[in-house]
Amino acid sequence: MGNLCGRQSAADDPFSHPGRTLGSSAAAAPASGGGTSRIPAEARQGRTLGGGRSSASEATTTSDARTAAAQAAEERAVRAAQQQSKGKLGRELEAQRQKNRMDTLQQASRQERRFRDADASAAARNWD
Repeated sequence: MGNLCGRQSAADDPFSHPGRTLGSSAAAAPASGGGTSRIPAEARQGRTLGGGRSSASEATTTSDARTAAAQAAEERAVRAAQQQSKGKLGRELEAQRQKNRMDTLQQASRQERRFRDADASAAARNWD
């Protein structure tokens, strides 16, 4: 509670010293050698958008993009082929993923018929 009713020190109060006007320069920051680093000149320069490219360089860019896309497609195909050899559980999971709704409903229907047939044969054996 003491801080609530007490007085703050004058050094912490930002309004204890006179401010500066908009036209004045900023106060000189203390120069500490290890605090900041300088940005290289190349990083300060911006890049121009839509520069005048020649059609020859544009053609090589598109051919490079095509080869890169083809290479990426081949890598994806190789990874897919490697993933198919996951063993029994992997094959079962892949088969389950490939089933559509109709296959799932047909499988559930077949299973329900088997249960009914088993119940009917058990009732016939017991002469209920």
